[in-house]
Amino acid sequence: MLNSMTGAVELGLMYALMALGVYITFRILDFPDLTVDSSFTTGGAISAVMIIHGYEPWLATLAAFFGGLAAGACTGLLHTKAKINGLLSGILMMIALYSINLRIMGKPNIALIDEPTLFGKFESDTWIYILVLFVFAIIVKLLLDGFLHTDLGLSLRATGDNARMIRSFGANTDRTKIVGISLSNGLVALSGALIAQDGGFADVNMGIGMIVIGLASVIIGEAIIGHRVVFQATLAAILGSVIYRIVIALALRADWLHLKASDLKLITAIIVIIALVIPTIQRTLKQKRFARRRSAELAEAAAARAGGRS
Repeated sequence: MLNSMTGAVELGLMYALMALGVYITFRILDFPDLTVDSSFTTGGAISAVMIIHGYEPWLATLAAFFGGLAAGACTGLLHTKAKINGLLSGILMMIALYSINLRIMGKPNIALIDEPTLFGKFESDTWIYILVLFVFAIIVKLLLDGFLHTDLGLSLRATGDNARMIRSFGANTDRTKIVGISLSNGLVALSGALIAQDGGFADVNMGIGMIVIGLASVIIGEAIIGHRVVFQATLAAILGSVIYRIVIALALRADWLHLKASDLKLITAIIVIIALVIPTIQRTLKQKRFARRRSAELAEAAAARAGGRS
């Protein structure tokens, strides 16, 4: 059980970078970006190919990040310059990247067994490995927080809130959207590179369903600690990613549920549904309590007026 939990925390911290990327498009830009499912694979593919060709793991990981930036920029250009619907832009880029990823890899699967990896020298000590991944995730989070408080970052946040108002102030919303979508997919690709190195392989199908996992992480984290300010929201994405992986590990180990590894996508969908429904139920109950309290106050006021007249 302990091994399962530590493994879940390790994966959660690596997937946290992907959750941060999804947070940018989902929460800040309100953009339905399905590029994530393929840009995740792009990151894994680029890092794997470069590592097996003798490049340093840090350089391969950095190249994966820039590969994700390029993929996101293409999606942003399709949406802003070609005027293609945001959802369709992501779908088109996701489909195109599948072939591009195969071109990069040269085959559907690349093994990284016995190859050096970015954090490979820490893997022998589980707790040190978790600490290193945690520090890395926090550094990325703080860099993202800092960016979102710059002029460009503030423009990006304002564009997601009210693009028409920002355009009236003379801001270039097309540029901010492209930057936001690029940065999102860069973080997703960075996560894919870490997952490929940790798992010891890169596969052309490794990114399927990543958008749902990212949404689940963001929603779960926000349900626990909220998202009123940027620091809190990005921390929620990291925490949500770790909690999501722990829930998955517990569900797969629960014998009474009779679940298999092939049920992972079903579990993910159920978790997302629950995370989305619970806030709605809470709001409904709160509204009903307020209505009952208001009705009681009105009844008391009416009774008091009636008593005064008598």
